[in-house]
Amino acid sequence: MKESEVLNTGTTTVGLMCKDCVVLAADKRATAGNFIASKNVNKVIPINNRTALTMSGVVSDLQLLIKILKAELKLKSIRVDREPSVKEAANLLTNIVYNNVRKFSVIPGITHFLLGGFDNTTQLYDLYADGSITEIDDFVSSGSGSVMAYGVLEASYKKDLSEAEGIELAFKSVNAALQRDSASGEGIDVYVINKAGVRKAASKKVNTRAE
Repeated sequence: MKESEVLNTGTTTVGLMCKDCVVLAADKRATAGNFIASKNVNKVIPINNRTALTMSGVVSDLQLLIKILKAELKLKSIRVDREPSVKEAANLLTNIVYNNVRKFSVIPGITHFLLGGFDNTTQLYDLYADGSITEIDDFVSSGSGSVMAYGVLEASYKKDLSEAEGIELAFKSVNAALQRDSASGEGIDVYVINKAGVRKAASKKVNTRAE
C-alpha cells in the first residue's frame, strides 16, 4: 500500500478557534474503499469535561487509541489529584500516535486527530498521522474532504469569530466537502468547547449530490 493511499483517509473534520470557544465538526459517513460501511458515525468524541477530539483514519486504531487516552487521563487525574490540562492531553495522545504508527503491522495504524479544549484558554491542536503535533491559532481540517473544506475556511474565516459564527462556518466548510467528496456524507455534527465544558451544539442531516 502506497503512503499516499494510507494517508488519504475518507472523512472530513474541521476545527475552528473562535473568540471564546473551540468549534469541532465532522461528517457522519464511514467508508471501506468504495463501500459505505456506516451512515451514522460519531467522529467528534468528548474525552472529558474540558476536551474533545475529531478522528479520521483506521477505525480500529482510532477506537483503541481513544480508549487508551481516556484511561491514561483518568489515571493521571487520580495520581495528581486534578484534571489534566488540554495541553497534557494533546501531548499524551501524540505520543500514543507516534508509537502506534511505528509498530510493525500488516495493516498500518494510521490515525489523524484534531483536539480542542478549554482550561485557562481555548486551545486547538492538530495531531498528524506521523505523530507530530501543531498548535492551531485559526483553523484546521483533516480527511479526504479537507481540500474542499479549506477552500471555504480560507475565504470566510476571520479572527475572533463568535460562537454562532463559528458553528455556521463549520457547517459550511464540512458541507462543501460533502457535496464533492464521496467518502464524506450523511450529516454533520458540531461540538463547542468553552469554559462551561464540552457540548454538542448541532447535528444536521445533509443531502449530497451523490444521493
